[in-house]
Amino acid sequence: MRQLVLCVAAAAAIATLACGKSTTPVTAKPGIADSADQVLFHTRTVLTNSGIQRAELFADTTYVLDNQTRFDLRRVKLNFTKDNGAPNGTMTADHGVYNVNSRLLEGWGHVVINLVDGRTLRSPHVIYNQPLNQISSDTTYTLSNGDRTATGVGFNADPGFTHYQCLRQCGGSANVTIPNR
Repeated sequence: MRQLVLCVAAAAAIATLACGKSTTPVTAKPGIADSADQVLFHTRTVLTNSGIQRAELFADTTYVLDNQTRFDLRRVKLNFTKDNGAPNGTMTADHGVYNVNSRLLEGWGHVVINLVDGRTLRSPHVIYNQPLNQISSDTTYTLSNGDRTATGVGFNADPGFTHYQCLRQCGGSANVTIPNR
């Protein structure tokens, strides 16, 4: 019996020593999917103002947050339309957030706006204001059309860039042909 008690005590001591090496388990920070009310894939919605379609919004992944008042979007595409429904341009971004209360869509990361007349705007951050049907930015941008380029920091414009205002450090370049004499 004494041998059995010694064997059990020895086994317990060995098990304690073997299990004594504790490591902290690897944990990841909670991601947006952990706090989302819903996660939607391949979403599409129409943005209107007073019954007029202003844009059509697409996203590969949509995280529904804050009691369905904020939508965190991945791989965003926004098709702008004129009052008559004709295409006005497209905006793509790596990441976007649409706020239902303010009706603002913010795009981040390689934001590109392609206009129907061939002009292209590139910026790291663009805001689409649905009630005003206006796009704007407070950061750097480049607006190009062929060999003509306009640059600056911050702008306000309608989605078709027919009314456009550069806010700071406005500049540009274009090729000019000088005639021979």
